[in-house]
Amino acid sequence: MDLGIAGRKAIVCASSRGLGKACARALAEAGCEIVMNGRDAGVLEKAADEIRRTTGARVNAVACDVGLPEGRAALLAACPEPDILVNNNGGPPPKDFRQISHAEMIAGLEANMIAPIALVQATIDGMAARGFGRIIDITSASVRTPLIGLDLSSGARAGLTAFLAAAARAFADRNVTINHILPGVFDTDRIASAGARQAQMRGMTLEAFRAEREKSVPAKRYGRPEEFGHLCAFLASAHAGYITGQSILIDGGAFNTVV
Repeated sequence: MDLGIAGRKAIVCASSRGLGKACARALAEAGCEIVMNGRDAGVLEKAADEIRRTTGARVNAVACDVGLPEGRAALLAACPEPDILVNNNGGPPPKDFRQISHAEMIAGLEANMIAPIALVQATIDGMAARGFGRIIDITSASVRTPLIGLDLSSGARAGLTAFLAAAARAFADRNVTINHILPGVFDTDRIASAGARQAQMRGMTLEAFRAEREKSVPAKRYGRPEEFGHLCAFLASAHAGYITGQSILIDGGAFNTVV
């Protein structure tokens, strides 16, 4: 399917690896010009070069921390008029909610709620004026189902979802949409690292822990990053203008619901 976004400009935050990288690749395959972002310049440039070589797309790599005002300014300097914005950022590490300090709470809110809101504030009027905009937030399945230890991450991402709910409706008539993708367990470095920590805490091998976790997913496997990337690209496409204000789970059926 031609997604109808060839030549569109996209900012994809935290895209040097994992789900962000998968989104950048899928948008590049659709013909978009991409601004990628990551904190490790070496890892970022390697990822950007890989996408350039495999897709032929124009890719600009901006090494910065999207959670900081100066990082967001660098992204917007590289792409002042994005048509597509994919908000993404790493979440705080698992921790008992009783042990989370005030400073850690503020840092979690800055990274997973305030930073994406700031980028939406900076870009949405331009999208509306041009008559096309797609804003996609990568949040988490934990927004809908409680996961012990991820209280801060879940709270910040749920806050982001609620904060942007009205804006998603207010800009829909100008062909600007805001949607959220809620990933379950995907085969990424981040999930592998978290799994290793959890396996160690439980006295299990990583292989045994992964087998147990895969068994708990109705699809009986981890998600593939490219599956996530293709969903992101569709929501960014010209065909998705009637989808807005939605939180879309992609989790292999792990979250049990009838609606």
